Amino acid sequence: MEKPKEYVRPSWDAYFMKIANTVSERATCDRGRSGCVIVRNKQILVTGYVGSPVGLPHCDEVGHQFKKVVHEDGHTTNHCVRTVHAEQNAICQAAKSGIALEGATLYCRMTPCRVCAMLIINCGITRIVCERKYHAGMESEEMFKIANVSIEYIFEEIQQYENQ
Repeated sequence: MEKPKEYVRPSWDAYFMKIANTVSERATCDRGRSGCVIVRNKQILVTGYVGSPVGLPHCDEVGHQFKKVVHEDGHTTNHCVRTVHAEQNAICQAAKSGIALEGATLYCRMTPCRVCAMLIINCGITRIVCERKYHAGMESEEMFKIANVSIEYIFEEIQQYENQ
């Protein structure tokens, strides 16, 4: 008789990242269906996903609202500004429920953008685990370093999506 394969429990980081990916299935912008989970002491505090503010139309319903950004070095990038990022929505959920995020860990799809990075720093999150890197994430990484917020990547590659 063949011995059954031994079940290997996922690490806490793998477990919470899998939950963040499940949360992302509720996202309403097909450019970056991202989800976020914020955890402290191995307990989920809040989740968030990419979506428009309550009551406003979603990208999946009316299309994207692109803004072109010209960077200091002259290159341009496109950003959909119709939605609130997963990290922002999770932080808002915590605020609405009176949940402090001091000392928490945030799990997300890719390096948080500059605005998300500032919110993460100011609400006291001390660790970030990302699935992949964001193509414009270097400034966020530098802010995290200065603010003593650790950031770790499961994969060292850059997340690819349309209209970067």
